[in-house]
Amino acid sequence: MNLPRQGLEVLLDELWLDAGELCRLAGVGQPWLHERLAQGLFAARTMPAPEALRFDTADLRRARRLLALERDFDAAPELAALVADLEDEVAALRARLRRAGLV
Repeated sequence: MNLPRQGLEVLLDELWLDAGELCRLAGVGQPWLHERLAQGLFAARTMPAPEALRFDTADLRRARRLLALERDFDAAPELAALVADLEDEVAALRARLRRAGLV
């Protein structure tokens, strides 16, 4: 099945992962995820039951980015989260500039 890139992204954006799936796909352990959730560095959504945490593809990208920053730069989790937030903000601002035709 060959989907155009945008179609694949839409499909992935509708995909919900549980904590185990997120950990497996991001290459992190459950303790790593729970520590960052407890520190407020990572968000999760709860589905019908409060104990059923769910994550989307943006959360998966964030987990991978946080892990890379922590590993590659020996960054503390809080610093890795700050850098990831700043990178997201820069990307959003660049997208706004492109849409406005200024770049």
